[in-house]
Amino acid sequence: MLRMPAEWEPHERTWMAWPCAAYALGDKARMAAQSWTAWAGVAQAVAMFEPVTLLVDPAVESSVRTYVQVDAPHPITVLPLPLDDSWVRDTGPTFVINDGGGTPSVHGIDWTFNGWGQQSWARWKNDDEVAAAVCHAAGVGVSRSPLVNEGGGIHVDGRGTALITETVQRDPQRNGTWTRHDVEAELKNKLGVNRVVWLPQGLTRDYDEFGTRGHVDIVACFAPDGSVLLHDQRNPDHPDHAVSQQIRQFLTGEGFSVVDVPAPATLRDEIGFVDYSYINHYVVNGGVIVCAFNDPHDDEAADIMARVYPGRQIVRVDARHIFALGGGIHCITQQQPQVI
Repeated sequence: MLRMPAEWEPHERTWMAWPCAAYALGDKARMAAQSWTAWAGVAQAVAMFEPVTLLVDPAVESSVRTYVQVDAPHPITVLPLPLDDSWVRDTGPTFVINDGGGTPSVHGIDWTFNGWGQQSWARWKNDDEVAAAVCHAAGVGVSRSPLVNEGGGIHVDGRGTALITETVQRDPQRNGTWTRHDVEAELKNKLGVNRVVWLPQGLTRDYDEFGTRGHVDIVACFAPDGSVLLHDQRNPDHPDHAVSQQIRQFLTGEGFSVVDVPAPATLRDEIGFVDYSYINHYVVNGGVIVCAFNDPHDDEAADIMARVYPGRQIVRVDARHIFALGGGIHCITQQQPQVI
């Protein structure tokens, strides 16, 4: 039987993918430097608590030595691998525990990946091979799923419940012929869940040209006590104010206790309304890596995380340059659970 552990359960290591693609980095060296600095900051924060393996396209392998300081408390190792992009939460495997009838072992789920619903700007020939390559490098078994899905599109509590969004798994450009029942059956089979909760949508900017069409890991996630952390956009001038209200009402109706985590006070960047979110944090062994935005709400969000994850060290990393490329700290990390 397969079971996807909750993120706060013990990790063997964290996997990341180093930015490489020109369409993701932009044409200017400044954008590349900002991206590599941001990814390096996350890698080094995670390595305070557990080992990190960086997938690095051979074309940019030399940049890692410039930006990543390897003298961390836990090792940061490099695995050369052809890549199209750098969002390993989505392109890498979803790790589960196989504990059916023998010694428990780690197993990888290789979702079908098609560039977040065949986005016009995306390339995914290499990235659709990443999950299998990671499982091979980790020495674990792997199962290919016909479901077009990404790790950022699911969140589990480790106790049998998964959060997803209607606009990702039922996206016509992902799984156009799949019914709700089909999607739920595949998630139950691969993740070991018995309940799938369908949020109506994600954050507004996630439906722009470079969005994912509604990943759940930027709007809501489970907490260890069984509650759900919710992106709380308090400013009615932002379109996500209505989204927060809608999802809060939905979750309450589903019987969940909701913990409101404030959206950053920043409303816009040079493109439009931001999707900056503290929900897109990453839980590691003994710590929580939290997005920071040089924002008045950074302190409140960090205090909430300290209460939600008692006994863990809260580490803030500036995530603005990550969000500028379309995601956050959770989007660029993927946990490999440890078998106890």
